[in-house]
Amino acid sequence: MPPFYAGKLTTFEDDEKESEYGYVRKVSGPVVVADGMAGAAMYELVRVGHDNLIGEIIRLEGDSATIQVYEETAGLTVNDPVLRTHKPLSVELGPGILGNIFDGIQRPLKTIAKRSGDVYIPRGVSVPALDKDCPWEFQPNDFVEGDTITGGDLYATVFENTLMTHRVALPPDAMGKITYIAPAGQYSLKDTVLELEFQGVKKSYTMLQSWPVRTPRPVASKLAADTPLLTGQRVLDALFPSVLGGTCAIPGAFGCGKTVISQALSKYSNSDAVVYVGCGERGNEMAEVLMDFPQLTMTLPDGREESVMKRTTLVANTSNMPVAAREASIYTGITIAEYFRDMGYNVSMMADSTSRWAEALREISGRLAEMPADSGYPAYLAARLASFYERAGKVKCLGGPERDGSVTIVGAVSPPGGDFSDPVTSATLSIVQVFWGLDKKLAQRKHFPSVNWLISYSKYSTALESFYEKFDPDFINIRTKAREVLQREDDLNEIVQVRVTYPSKTI
Repeated sequence: MPPFYAGKLTTFEDDEKESEYGYVRKVSGPVVVADGMAGAAMYELVRVGHDNLIGEIIRLEGDSATIQVYEETAGLTVNDPVLRTHKPLSVELGPGILGNIFDGIQRPLKTIAKRSGDVYIPRGVSVPALDKDCPWEFQPNDFVEGDTITGGDLYATVFENTLMTHRVALPPDAMGKITYIAPAGQYSLKDTVLELEFQGVKKSYTMLQSWPVRTPRPVASKLAADTPLLTGQRVLDALFPSVLGGTCAIPGAFGCGKTVISQALSKYSNSDAVVYVGCGERGNEMAEVLMDFPQLTMTLPDGREESVMKRTTLVANTSNMPVAAREASIYTGITIAEYFRDMGYNVSMMADSTSRWAEALREISGRLAEMPADSGYPAYLAARLASFYERAGKVKCLGGPERDGSVTIVGAVSPPGGDFSDPVTSATLSIVQVFWGLDKKLAQRKHFPSVNWLISYSKYSTALESFYEKFDPDFINIRTKAREVLQREDDLNEIVQVRVTYPSKTI
């Protein structure tokens, strides 16, 4: 770490200090090859070089490991140390996530800016994602000592803000008999609030959880979605509706309004919580979100006005940040969304844009000398996209009390020149159920949102028929008639523009 930051910033956590080191053999941009890594595991978190740069193992050959580094690798030299941590890349989950802004690997940007006094993130900085010293109002549920508790059970609530109540659940992989549960009061994330005994072994738990970003959080079962995602955009809600727990894609050329629609959904949708991931997009777009969201308010059923930011979490990995961290930012965002889903909330995740994520995969794949597929993208692009979108859905949550939650994924796609035959767009359309296609011609005519009603579609119309019939039996017929009118308008549009010119007159 540069001397300027010495004493101001922590390096790495004590429990990450291990005696096993490898050493750098080769550096190629964000890809580092290290030797002496026998016994390492795939996707294990490592610290590279004397600055303790965060990296992740993505390939193993003998005792050599190929590492994807999530920070700038300038200055790394051969034989620099590589520290193993014996754990995968994980995120911290607990009170304090809402209203916060993180980078792609869940480092809190506000805290880093305050500690470093710099507008840029120092290399190798390691700051806890959540404030471990902040007190939270802890209120236990009906559990008492001697009760048996299993993974996913909600054993307490925490007052996070006036809009959201944080429901504290036991980690999915834990169970046992309660030997201690903290009484109501104020506790920090360091304090023990629960002790369990299982097969003679006692274990303590705080309100903080850690979960690997590449592993989907378990659920009891998946459910059929039957409630619409109300976006506040009439063309989307009326003609091409999505559901809570659905998958949506917004492809469009530059300037068509993808980011505006994503932000509008974050502001006005009927979701309980929103995770907004700025993946490889311009920094001023995230700055606009940070400026606008705290000022926007939403009206609750009891008439109260609350800030939209109280239900929002931002994951910012802008275009000037390291390319490798773009991939991690998507997984960080979806893991946070799954955490709130497990509380029984309906969560929306906005990914802007998945094309930048795919470009990061292409760059890393090229440096690994993998066989390229269409347009240079890796052959596993479609599989990676599918594994991401499959983490959406409406579910029956693990544990008790019985509750349902959902994660809705809305992914913006930026095909070059608005070409929808682009590999990323094609792979996305084969996965998602809702397609909101944006039209450059409509955008040039200042027709916003520039949703082309002829190419867009939704496969959730049938699933929502019972919902519409309950509130307005005529809605489905009116929507069908509106689509017929729009289709007829397009058919006539070509005819009315035809002009036949004769020597004496124009028809």
